[in-house]
This record gives sequence, structure tokens and C-alpha cells, in this order.
Amino acid sequence: MRSGMVLGDLRVQPMRRAGGGWSYTIVRPDGSVDEEADSFLRSYDGRGTQKTYAYYLVDHLRWRARERLATEAVSLRDLHRYMGAVGASVAMPFGEPWRTPPKRPYGSSALQVAASCLKGFYLHQCGSGTNPELRSALDVRELPTQVDRNRALLGHVMTSVPSNPLAPRQGTRRRHPKMLPDGARPELLPVVNTARDRMVVTWLSDTSLRIGGLTGLHLVDLHLRESAACGERRSPHLHVCHRWGNPNRAAAKMKPDWQMKGGVISGGEIYRVSPAMISSYFEYMTTEYAKYAAGHGMLLIRLSGPNLGEPWSADAARGMLRRAGRRAGLPGRIKPHAFRHTFTSAVLDASGNDPFVAKEAGNWASVQTVDEVYGALTPNPGHGLCGWCQRS
Repeated sequence: MRSGMVLGDLRVQPMRRAGGGWSYTIVRPDGSVDEEADSFLRSYDGRGTQKTYAYYLVDHLRWRARERLATEAVSLRDLHRYMGAVGASVAMPFGEPWRTPPKRPYGSSALQVAASCLKGFYLHQCGSGTNPELRSALDVRELPTQVDRNRALLGHVMTSVPSNPLAPRQGTRRRHPKMLPDGARPELLPVVNTARDRMVVTWLSDTSLRIGGLTGLHLVDLHLRESAACGERRSPHLHVCHRWGNPNRAAAKMKPDWQMKGGVISGGEIYRVSPAMISSYFEYMTTEYAKYAAGHGMLLIRLSGPNLGEPWSADAARGMLRRAGRRAGLPGRIKPHAFRHTFTSAVLDASGNDPFVAKEAGNWASVQTVDEVYGALTPNPGHGLCGWCQRS
């Protein structure tokens, strides 16, 4: 995928919506909308999937233009060739590699997303009678696994589930979460430059917050006193609410219902707040926030540059952590999601590997997900990261 302005080629076009938020479509080199791509992407309007699929789809459409293929002529073999060209293992010659240096071939997760995107796109296009052979080849089903049955409401009566012939086959081995290096928190805190950055490291360390949820927080989402007016928790907590129109484009991944009544937020994803988080919050609020905030009501703000005081973006937070990791001499790239995995692993250690406790503390979707990701890991009593476990 390319970054920056793309001229003379298909490109993704973000569009600011009247009610706030962003939508994404694909435009041709002359600036006209690609109608096939747009009709497919509109079905995901208002969801983060739309942006993800837009960038995967534009890459495929550029490849298809090079191969001089149209929707009416694309075959399942052509789609397998594309998957091979971007990094999948396919038992056929796929021609010239597509993602050449400095671009890297897709990894396992990216190949799964690309396969889902392509299947959805071509089933959408073939729904009107175009290329029925490809539709028949893509619209296949297989016997359900035990995991499929467990996830379904009436899984015991399932006889088949949709299958994607483009998706790489997954083995039965467990996924291994990408953890932070040992001792990352005490190494990061001394090398970050601002109270805001110390607060970000502390909040990511003591919760399972995703970076989109953290950078999308508003001050009204924080209930940092005992027995808050929302009545949903007695202890200090915060509400992560999915908002369509945050000015920094930050958005929570999960979208449970939430509301504001009488100036009090309720609902959303609820995360408990540790004493260390409250301490770092007041340090930030009484210094940098009080000095620079621009009145927009969001929690994290820019502390330099022409947009001083405006909301801070998730990409900027990622860059801060990456640079802090280099200054601290930590191996690898420090990524926000590694804090989430490390927190959940710490909770499992502290609870005696109880996945139900880890699910509730980490706001995971299911106990099965926790077991799949972390079930093969051995306890690490020296993690020293989570403020709830007090093991440092």
C-alpha cells in the first residue's frame, strides 16, 4: 500500500461526512469514482472495515489493471494468482511478484483480510448476474468446526458454514501474542518527554485499552471518583464510546450502545482505572492540558506544532511509543497493542490462569478468545508491568 498523494493511478479518497466522521471510496486517475469499488465499500459505511477494505481493494485493482482484467473476465485462478503475488503460498505460477521492495509481502493476518475483501467484492459484483462462474466458485460452504458451533447461537443445528477458497489455510497451532519486552514500563517512563506521554504509557500498561479508544476519549468519559453518577461501577472507571466524528479520526473498535443524560455518560466499554492512572491524569491535567487545551473536550492534545492544543491522533501516539522504545534501547518496535497482550497475560498470571477473570479485566469478546491466544503461554511471575498485580 502506498502512502502520501497518488497521481496517475487508482487511489483511496477519504470523504468528510456532513454529520462528522469519514467515508472512503476509490477514484480513478482522472478523479472519477470507481463505481464498482464504491458500491461495495458503501455497504460498510460508518465502520472501520470500510477504510481497511478500501486500501486492500485499491491494491488489488491496481494489480488487475496491470493484468488487463475486468470483473467479467476474472476467474478464481486469477484471484489465486493475485494472492500468490502478494505473499500467499499457492500451488501455481503466479507471474511477477506484486509487492516488491520496499513494500513487503502480506503476513498471515493481512492475507486473511485480503481474502475476505476479495471474496466480498466479487460476490457483490457478481450478484447482478455478472460472471456467474466466479460467483459459483466463491460461494462455497464447508462443514462447521466445534469453534464455529460454539460461536453460533444455534450451533448445535448447524450443517455448514461459508468458506473462503482464497484464504490461506490455518494450522491448529495457537496464536502467540506479541508482548512487550521484559521491563518495558520502567524503561519507557524515564525517557518520554511529557506528562501526556507518561500518562499514555501508564494507561496502556494498566488497562487493555486499544490506542483508538484511548485517543478517542473525551473528558466526560472519565469517572475517576468513587460511586460515579452513572451507577455502573463503584470504583473509578472510564467509558470508551464509539463516536463517528472525532476531529482526530480516532474511534473505538467496539461499538456497544452508550448515551449521555444530564451530562453523565453511561454504557460503552467500561474499563477500571488504577491509582497510578489517576495520578498520571492529574499531573497531565494540571500542567500541559491546563496550559494548552483548545476547548474541544478531548483528553489527549497536541503539545507542539501549528495545531497546538488540538486533539492528538492515534498515529502520533504510535510514533511517540516507537521513538521512546528506541531511546530506551528496547528490542523491536514498541506497539500500543503489545500493552493489551501484556496486560492480559499479567492478569492471567495473577489469577492463576483463570480465563474468566482475564476476559472481564481485559474486555475480551469471549473466554474462548483468551484461551486461544494465551492458553499455551507459561506464567511469567516477573512481568512487573500491570499496576493491578503489584508484582514489579
